[in-house]
Amino acid sequence: MKNEFKNLTVTGEKKFSIKSAETDYTGGYNKEKAKDALVKSKIEVNELQEKLYAAGTRSLLIIFQAMDAAGKDSAIEHVMSGLNPQGCQVFSFKVPTTEEYEHDFLWRHYKALPERGRIGIHNRSHYENVLVCKVHPEYILSEHIPGYQDVKKVNKDFWKQRYQSIRNFEEHLIANGTVILKFFLNVSKDEQKQRFLDRIEDPTKNWKFSSGDIKERALWDQYMKAYEEAINETSTSDAPWYVIPADKKWFARLAISEIIEDKLKSLDLKFPVLEEEEQNKLAETKMTLLAE
Repeated sequence: MKNEFKNLTVTGEKKFSIKSAETDYTGGYNKEKAKDALVKSKIEVNELQEKLYAAGTRSLLIIFQAMDAAGKDSAIEHVMSGLNPQGCQVFSFKVPTTEEYEHDFLWRHYKALPERGRIGIHNRSHYENVLVCKVHPEYILSEHIPGYQDVKKVNKDFWKQRYQSIRNFEEHLIANGTVILKFFLNVSKDEQKQRFLDRIEDPTKNWKFSSGDIKERALWDQYMKAYEEAINETSTSDAPWYVIPADKKWFARLAISEIIEDKLKSLDLKFPVLEEEEQNKLAETKMTLLAE
């Protein structure tokens, strides 16, 4: 991984402080330089995706978490635009349905996991259950978990168990061939304010804005605390968090693409080599075609 992106990685070896994480870091890039670098990185990722798909032994799960207006949707659009749709799938998780509430909180996310050879992108994820639910613990009551009919029961022990469930879930996926990349797009409160104003002033962006966004913005400090705790509790060497400075969308997109590229390269992916018998059949087929 390039030096300018190494400091974005949280592996759990030392405590992460969200107040110390820069939101406007650009790693020495300017907008034009970053755009050029992104084009090159997307080409590399596309070639690596083809090998991932052909080998069919590993899958890649990419998780995006962020506050509203941090740029998740645009990052997915720009970074993933070079991928072959045949080997890629995107899920955007909303409020759980009645059916989803009738299962454990990981059920709907497990159903959406990418098959071997494919890249899965989760726009919001199982982490909503320790982020928005941490800020709004009353949402836990909708899960109908035995012993948790009162919000006062949702205490430190509950959250400790939930973090453990997430770590176990991810450890299981990794052991079975899924590579996990977790991105937190870290946008500043001032930048979020400006993006909200842009959405209000631009009629083509009005649909992106909801009055509920302002209500959640008022809980900014609680959300930052929830993110910091979730990142500290679930960062591991095998499934680290990448805290991406998101005030400059062009840098965030490059950082995400470079990290994906670096991870895929580390897998040492290769196209499958046919057995000798199959190679002989190919040679025979070639001779038949040439003789036509």
